[in-house]
Amino acid sequence: MRPDTPAENVDHINEAARLERTADRYPEDAEALLLRAAAHRELAGERPAATALYDRLLTSGGADLDNPHLVRALKASNLWEYGHEAEARAIIDGIRTASPRDPAPWVIVAEALEAHDELEQAHETFTEAVRLLLTGVSEPPRATHPLLLGRHRVRRMLGAAHDEWDALADSVHRLPIGLDELHDPKRVWSLGSENPEELEAEILRLRAELGAYREALSRPFPVAVLHWPTDELAELTQAYPDLAEEYPSYEAHLGTIEAALRELAASGTPNLGIVRGTVPSYEAFAASELTSPSDASLLPQYATTLAARGRAVAWPPERAEACWCGSGQPYGECHGVQASSH
Repeated sequence: MRPDTPAENVDHINEAARLERTADRYPEDAEALLLRAAAHRELAGERPAATALYDRLLTSGGADLDNPHLVRALKASNLWEYGHEAEARAIIDGIRTASPRDPAPWVIVAEALEAHDELEQAHETFTEAVRLLLTGVSEPPRATHPLLLGRHRVRRMLGAAHDEWDALADSVHRLPIGLDELHDPKRVWSLGSENPEELEAEILRLRAELGAYREALSRPFPVAVLHWPTDELAELTQAYPDLAEEYPSYEAHLGTIEAALRELAASGTPNLGIVRGTVPSYEAFAASELTSPSDASLLPQYATTLAARGRAVAWPPERAEACWCGSGQPYGECHGVQASSH
C-alpha cells in the first residue's frame, strides 16, 4: 500500500495477498509481513484466513520468531471473534503463564477479554502485566502506556477507586480530554442518546481519541532513514570506496541520522523511523535493481524498501529507552541529549 493511501480506500484482500507474496520473496521478513497480512485479512472479514497465517508463522518458524507470544495473542483475539472461544481462552491462559516481557501480547489478550465483557479477567491481566513490567520503573516506556491506559479504562468500568497505577496512567496520558472523562462508562450511554447535542459532543470526543490512530493507519510505512551499524559501515565503505563520500566516519553517520530525523520532525513529517542496513541485503537489493552497490542514489531506495518490509523502528525513542544507535545508553543520555534539553 502506498504511504499516502487513506486507510478507508485500502483493498484489504489485495493488500494481504501482496504482503504474502512479499513474505515468500523475503522469508527473513516473513514475521512482520505476515502479521500485517493477517491484519488485513481480519479487516476484510476473512478471519479463518488470518488464523491460517498465524498458524503458518507458529508452525514453520516458531522457534525463530522475534515475538511468538505476540503471534499467539493475535491468533487468540482473532479466534474469539469468530466463535472459537475455548481455544482462544486456552491460548490466553498460556500467555499469562509464560509472562512475556514484551507489553504487546499482554495488551492484546487483555483487550480481547475486555471486548467480550470479561472485565474482571481483563483487569487481572492488565494488572499482572503492569506489575511485571513496571514495578520499580520510574519512567514507563512508551510501549507500556496501553497497559496503563487499558487498566485505567477497565477499572472505571468496574467502579474501582484510583490507585498508584491509575495515577501513573494519568501522567502518561497526552490527550486534552482527561482519562476519567475519557473512560467514563456513561459515555457509552450517550452514544444511544436521541439528544443531538449529546451525540455531537460525544462525536467530538471520539474524533480527538481516534485522530492519531487514523493518521497512523493512513501512513503505515514510516519515512525511514538508513542506519549502518559500525561493522557493516566499515565493510560497506571498504567494498565500495565510492560510498566513503557519503559516510566520512561512523560518528558523522550517526550525527547525520539524528539531524535528518529532527529536521523531518520539525517540518511536520509523521511516522519517522530508522532501518538498519546490512551489506549482503544491500548487495541483493542492488542486484534486483540491475545496478552497482556503488551508486549512492540507491541508498534512500534501499531504506524505503526495508521500511516497506516491516524493518523500521519508530523514532524518536522515549528518553529512558535504549538509543537507536546501539550504544546501550538511554536515548535521553545519548543522541537524544539535545532534544531532551529543549
